[in-house]
Amino acid sequence: MINIIPVKGMPDIQRGDNLGNLVVAKLKDQREQFQQGDITVVTQKIVSKAEGRVIALSGVNPSPFAAFIAKETGKDPRHVEIILRESRRIVKMKAGHLITETKHGFVCANSGVDASNVEKRKSSLTLLPVDPDGSANRIRKTIRKLTGKSIPVIITDTFGRAWRMGHVNFAVGVSGMKPVLDYRGTRDMYGHVLNVTEMAVADELAGAAELVMNKADGIPVALVRGYKFKAGRGVAKDLLYSEEVDLFR
Repeated sequence: MINIIPVKGMPDIQRGDNLGNLVVAKLKDQREQFQQGDITVVTQKIVSKAEGRVIALSGVNPSPFAAFIAKETGKDPRHVEIILRESRRIVKMKAGHLITETKHGFVCANSGVDASNVEKRKSSLTLLPVDPDGSANRIRKTIRKLTGKSIPVIITDTFGRAWRMGHVNFAVGVSGMKPVLDYRGTRDMYGHVLNVTEMAVADELAGAAELVMNKADGIPVALVRGYKFKAGRGVAKDLLYSEEVDLFR
């Protein structure tokens, strides 16, 4: 049986906060502790805050190109400028939506630049961590140092999906587990050999954890307990198609 446990009582994260320390402490406060086999799921937003990946719009001077796109999309030119700085290229621009490829290789809306869960009066935006896999690894190492247990860490962000309504949490950073479960070469229950099935288990775990996080409840961390993950070295890039095989780029 799989259980999803919200980590309650996390404070409003500030630059320099040690997330691994805080997660262990807050679990203790709710009379819970890590068990071997747990997986820690952490929202990108608090990672970005802890790493200082927050920028005030007041200090942004938009380029002429950003001003042009802002006019086409109805966005703040300063917001667009930050989106462009965080992107490798624009993939699609239509009906006020700006889909980009980030420098990490993620294809998503607005390069992951977001104003939610940031103090409104400060008119600030959060950016994705520079190295989300590295961020996940640092949190994992801190938890291991404090508890003696090797607990995989997944960092998540909310993306839209092709063909489907609604948003889902996806893994943007991974440490301590294989993010893809490869069934190719195995047989299904009727004996058919599977040739293409690869399950994005890190994304599935990210989406499952969001069920107890919610956007307004102040729960940016959850534990997934009971899933038999495959330990090992893995990174979020393992979940990305290369441009050569991506049917939509």
